[in-house]
Amino acid sequence: MSPQQKIIIIGPAYPLRGGGIATFNERLAKEFIDEGFDTTIYTFSYQYPSFLFPGKTQYSSEAAPDNIPIKIKINSVNPLNWIKVGKELKKINPDIIVVRYWLPFMGPCLGTILRIIKKNRHTHIVCIADNVLPHEKRPGDKMFTRYFVKPVDGFITMSEKVFADLKQFVKNKPVKLVPHPLYDNFGPIISKQAARKKLGISEEDKVILFFGFIRKYKGLDILLRAFKRVIASRKIENLKLLIAGEFYEDEKNYDQLLNDVQIKNSLILHTHFISNSDVKYYLCAADCVIQPYRSATQSGVTPLAYHFEIPMIVTNVGGLPSMVADKKVGLIAEPNAESIAKKIVEYFELGEDFFLPYLKEEKKKFSWKVMVNAILN
Repeated sequence: MSPQQKIIIIGPAYPLRGGGIATFNERLAKEFIDEGFDTTIYTFSYQYPSFLFPGKTQYSSEAAPDNIPIKIKINSVNPLNWIKVGKELKKINPDIIVVRYWLPFMGPCLGTILRIIKKNRHTHIVCIADNVLPHEKRPGDKMFTRYFVKPVDGFITMSEKVFADLKQFVKNKPVKLVPHPLYDNFGPIISKQAARKKLGISEEDKVILFFGFIRKYKGLDILLRAFKRVIASRKIENLKLLIAGEFYEDEKNYDQLLNDVQIKNSLILHTHFISNSDVKYYLCAADCVIQPYRSATQSGVTPLAYHFEIPMIVTNVGGLPSMVADKKVGLIAEPNAESIAKKIVEYFELGEDFFLPYLKEEKKKFSWKVMVNAILN
């Protein structure tokens, strides 16, 4: 393909906060730009109504990413805006549109924009599907997804679960499974000592990290019950659970567990939005990252752990086990407190050094170049 080809990425990006999808889009754009493509992101001027966004703010307080053209154009709830944006992109005549799909609510907006673009009879549309059916189901999910997929020419998924879900809606279009690339845009690995000094955590502590937005499907309540079992067993000295991320549901649901006298003094609570510039401190301070999810497609936390070379404990749900080889880069538990507690103990019995050689080797598979080539192909 000609290096002068024009690529538009449609999806969240700055000034929206750098959650997983926004961060991904910006890093993907950088890869295309580095390879010589004329690349622009079209993001949202209005993304979510309040009932879909339980966090404190949708907007970033950090500086814009360097050298990535971002146009703030799309209003997710205004059909007149969809027509205007569709006509603008049709006229620009890009060679490839890369569109993110993570929530059926976006189906009418994105599906309409894409239909208008397709009238130019030139642009190829590739969807990177994070979710096809959401974790929290709502009326209209299937109808909105059917509307969205029709103008798309091909699909990339990053987990077998989404691949299977997509096959319910797409019969005769190419679908490719590509592993989630590593987030390497949060800075280099720093020493555990420096990271813990920044966060005020003792070098003597053994730290397991729960990282990311707190939502029911992510199983923090299961983890807290598991953690209580481990503390009660007294098998691991100086064990701490670092919880880093903003509540995306009612914090009161967790009050009783977080204030349990048996574990309260062993919890380190940083339950606010973690800015991109601080991500490295949390990952590098941890001995282990834990994902106690009830359900999952893929997870943006796994590529983070790979980048910072932190072993993982994940539950045997969705796409998590396919990226975390058991007893190589981490351990796989069942999504219940007893199993997770056993794996925490087993992890510290084996020790971090047991996992690191596998982790360093395995991370080589997850490059952004692989993702770019899959889109171009």
